[in-house]
Amino acid sequence: MSLGAKVEAGATRFTVRSPHAAAVDVCLFDGTAETRLPMTRAGNDWTLAVPGDLSGTHYGYRASGDWAPERGRWFDPAKLLADPYAIELDRRFTYDPRLAEYGADTADLVPRAVVQGALPEVPPAPPRFARGGLIYELNVRAFTMLHPDIPAAQRGTVAALAHPSVIAHLQKLHVSAVELMPITAWIDERHLPPLGLTNAWGYNPVAPMALDPRLCPGGVAELRETVAALHAAGIGVLLDLVLNHTGESDVHGPVLSLRALDNAAYAHEPNGALINDTGCGNTLNFGHPAVRALALETLRHFVRHCGVDGFRFDLAPVLARGPGFDPAAPFFAELAADPRLADRVLIAEPWDIGPGGYQLGQFPANWLEWNDRFRDDVRRFWRGDVGVGLLATRLAGSADLFGPDCRSVNFLAAHDGFTLADCVAYEHRHNHANGEDNRDGHGENFSWNHGCEGPSHDPRVNAARAEDLRAMLGTLFASTGTVMLTAGDEFGRTQHGNNNAYCQDNAAFWLDWAGRDTALEDHVAALSAARAARRTEFAQFPQGGEWLAPSGAAMTVADWEDPASDGFDYHVGGARHFRIRRAERSAAI
Repeated sequence: MSLGAKVEAGATRFTVRSPHAAAVDVCLFDGTAETRLPMTRAGNDWTLAVPGDLSGTHYGYRASGDWAPERGRWFDPAKLLADPYAIELDRRFTYDPRLAEYGADTADLVPRAVVQGALPEVPPAPPRFARGGLIYELNVRAFTMLHPDIPAAQRGTVAALAHPSVIAHLQKLHVSAVELMPITAWIDERHLPPLGLTNAWGYNPVAPMALDPRLCPGGVAELRETVAALHAAGIGVLLDLVLNHTGESDVHGPVLSLRALDNAAYAHEPNGALINDTGCGNTLNFGHPAVRALALETLRHFVRHCGVDGFRFDLAPVLARGPGFDPAAPFFAELAADPRLADRVLIAEPWDIGPGGYQLGQFPANWLEWNDRFRDDVRRFWRGDVGVGLLATRLAGSADLFGPDCRSVNFLAAHDGFTLADCVAYEHRHNHANGEDNRDGHGENFSWNHGCEGPSHDPRVNAARAEDLRAMLGTLFASTGTVMLTAGDEFGRTQHGNNNAYCQDNAAFWLDWAGRDTALEDHVAALSAARAARRTEFAQFPQGGEWLAPSGAAMTVADWEDPASDGFDYHVGGARHFRIRRAERSAAI
């Protein structure tokens, strides 16, 4: 039986999974007026057909049964519950302590789902992205809130990404696909509101298919139209999805949806304790067929109704846990067998914090993977910590990790960690604004500051930093694999040394379009243009070439092992493929 709210055959059918509930009501809202209609059990599901087309009606669920959290029973009829299969919500999730209090009614707090009629389908088409291209990671709000060309009313929304000035910037950089940080509905972590902070990144979701109403007020149509505009400009769209946990958090977290409907959706220890392989208090159980079904339907929805080209999966080892990581996990097989999904671009963040959680290089052959080894080793080379041999391995596609078929997504910085400019301006994190006494965020960033922590008025320091930025960016665009740039790194964005700005939704952390380094931006555009003209040469490492020392002679074993070696060239067919010189701080293709 299809889950969610479906309009069909002159009626609207509501179906929700809740195997252990004693009773479930569907709650229909007309303003603040609530009508509760009892549903009928159908195996593990509950269902009710209401006569008529209820498109546009707001609804939720209430489930009755035992309240025994120690046994995984969280039934409280006072709690309004969001449909896990909701496609549209009437407002954002807002944290309130009442969400976790037994007996406290939450109808005024929990967003209501909105019944959808038949949604238009996007005709199937191959993804607008190929290996070797440039992925551009962006946060919708941070990217658009200070953009001078975007109308004020449109800033902070998905629709803003279709603005001609945005598309022109992406085309200038030869972006192959944008990767949108989470745009589905999320809730603040409970420690943030008392600090006056909000979650700015979205990695704390509740309903995986429901677009966040603030980011996407036009709903599915807004995302579909924006994808179409980007496609028309030759740019693909990837969604960063969080399918590893939900915003219901640990046992002290809010009761919003799955916790009360089907707590088995979360992974548990043999003693019943929640497994926390994500660091967020709970982990979704991908050993459970119902969890995999929800995840697959989420992916199908965004492909079928929005036309997206693929997905990046946050903490992707969770998708293959049962509880240990299994490279032949059912989810991988089910996804590969799905005709809507089999050809999509699939990118793993290949680590979580659970046992055996670092799985770089272990995902299926058709998946790409974020390569943090590239990030760290390139930073270490230009900082002076490692020799040329390790850098050559990374430039040549990290065959030590992926074998001959390069599936690496090479990046120097991402949303999580220092910005690229901050990597050469700060040795230490400065996360005090996050309200956690600077304890959060990565402790080791392989960064350096040229003798001055933070902004400098010394022209020599600033010149050295500029050289290092260009050297690292040149290394990125010379590398074999797919490359990723985080929005603003092309023009020197800073987060003022904050390497965990997830809770900083404010002007200090939005992209400063007025203050951007246009010379650096033009340099990055030139690098990207040169790579785009030869993209296929960088998708897989060209074999049979020559490694040459700066002198022009063939690299020797001594050259590779000497920590003082300055660099190398790689030539294919007598033509230079890339060039590295550490002393002069340069990298080129």
